Parts: sequence; structure tokens; C-alpha cells
Amino acid sequence: MASRPSGSSVFSAAFVRTPDGWSGAEVDLSAAEMVDDLGDAVQEHLALDGDELALLCVEVEDEWFALVRYQGDEEPRVFLSDAHAGLSDGLGELFTELAGVALDKEVSELGVRPAGDFELLSDLGLSADELVELSMEEGALPADTLSVIAERLAFVDELDRLR
Repeated sequence: MASRPSGSSVFSAAFVRTPDGWSGAEVDLSAAEMVDDLGDAVQEHLALDGDELALLCVEVEDEWFALVRYQGDEEPRVFLSDAHAGLSDGLGELFTELAGVALDKEVSELGVRPAGDFELLSDLGLSADELVELSMEEGALPADTLSVIAERLAFVDELDRLR
């Protein structure tokens, strides 16, 4: 079972794009044991029924954040702000696995290293370069970065409502 990072708070919410804008719901990932459980939780909390575009946003206090894009039958696409997230806890391990990150637990690299699909939000107006730059901005907390991303994609009001 995925465990919460010790000493850190976890916030996770999913957002679906509708003709009227974005709608969101808080998503409990505490029972997630495998990567498919993440998508199942999004499906359940948003009651998805087709090819809707859904984004799962996860922030782990001041450590890292993840964005997962689900759309219809396509494979989930994930961006992880720090590839080292998988070294600290079970939830991080799920996201690094989903991002295709192979970590060597014997090697401890310093510094933040984003991983996954950098083009995840390009068609929504946030380029790969901008996403990486936002995720590596010195002094910015994951919550702040997700707020900027949500503002750029026009779901910041829904994000703020759920926090």
C-alpha cells in the first residue's frame, strides 16, 4: 500500500474539462497500491464516462508535485516535478513508475530533476519549456507551482475551492 510521505501533507485533486469549463473533486489516493489505482480513483471521483480530458494534480507539501493526464482509452501521461519522489514514499514510487523513471536507490543525486512527459500540457497552452521552468523555479513550493499551472489552464478557482 502506498504510504504518505512522513511528516508531509498530501493534497490530490482531479479536474475534468467540460464545455462549461473545468470541474474538480478532491481525490483520496491513500489506498492506491498500483498505478492503475490512480486512474481508478480519478474515474470514480469525477464520474468520467467517455473521452473527457481529466488532470490529476498531486502536491506533497514542499517536496514534489505530479500531474497526470487521462483522456479516454489513451495511456495516462505524467509529469513529475522531481524524479527523486520515488525514493521517499510509496505514493512517490507509484508516480515515478507511471512516469517511467528507473531510480537507483544506491545513488543519491542532489538537486531537482523533472521527469515524465514534458509536453503533457502543450496543447492546452503550457509549453514543455514553461512547465519545466515552473517546476524548477527556486523557492517555489509545489502548491504555488500548481496554482500557476491551474491559472494558466483556467481551473485555478476550482483548485482553490478544493484546497
